[in-house]
Amino acid sequence: MILQDKVALVTGGTAGIGRATAIAFAVAGAKVVFSGRRDEEGEKTAKLIRETGAECLYVHSDASNEEDIKALVRKTVATYGRLDCAFNNAGIEGFTKPLHEQSVEDFDQLMAINLRGLFLCMKYEIQQMLSQGSGVIVNASSTGGVIGFPGGSLYDASKHAVMGLTRSAALDYAKQGIRINAVNPGVIATEMIDRVIHQWGTTADGLASMVPMNRIGQPKEIAQAVVFLCSDAASYITGQPLLIDGGYTAS
Repeated sequence: MILQDKVALVTGGTAGIGRATAIAFAVAGAKVVFSGRRDEEGEKTAKLIRETGAECLYVHSDASNEEDIKALVRKTVATYGRLDCAFNNAGIEGFTKPLHEQSVEDFDQLMAINLRGLFLCMKYEIQQMLSQGSGVIVNASSTGGVIGFPGGSLYDASKHAVMGLTRSAALDYAKQGIRINAVNPGVIATEMIDRVIHQWGTTADGLASMVPMNRIGQPKEIAQAVVFLCSDAASYITGQPLLIDGGYTAS
């Protein structure tokens, strides 16, 4: 097990990529803490983790709330003694429409979670990792963090900002035993993609046809990449995006 006895934290772990990653951490040998706002879904994730034989803790937490994030990291350390790996996954997609039709409220809500929330998570995770002298952080960006999409101005801006935070923070802590990278998923079978399909007025097959591999990715394919980046197999990788998009951005 490549993360045997490590302590891993996942935000937005109640469904989709977050749930798949929490389970993948458990299978890899880690003790898992995960957070979210949907308690019923959180209990489902906890049940799936415990079925692997791993220990876990679910914490109700709003990723945009500073006190919640401080408490989340504090509970992680109080329960398991340290924090070795963190996957900052909590995020929303907002509304797909041209920039001039976006409202200030749309902007503020999306940035509060996708950007401010990520900053808060990194801030308190890094504080703990500095006290230990080691740690790994993986941030959830997107293909929208390296290219743009029509109607995606706010979402893409938030995910480009995730890459800026990732790269600069990686340089800040490269000499202090902390690695920071990002995963950049493409079209993945999640509730978010279901909503995007509805907003775009398309179908799953229509989205899949845009991908060179001609299929929609699965949450576990992102989860496996996160586990890799958190493991010693990725010990010389920091400040990097890992595009997992079926070849979409290669064309």
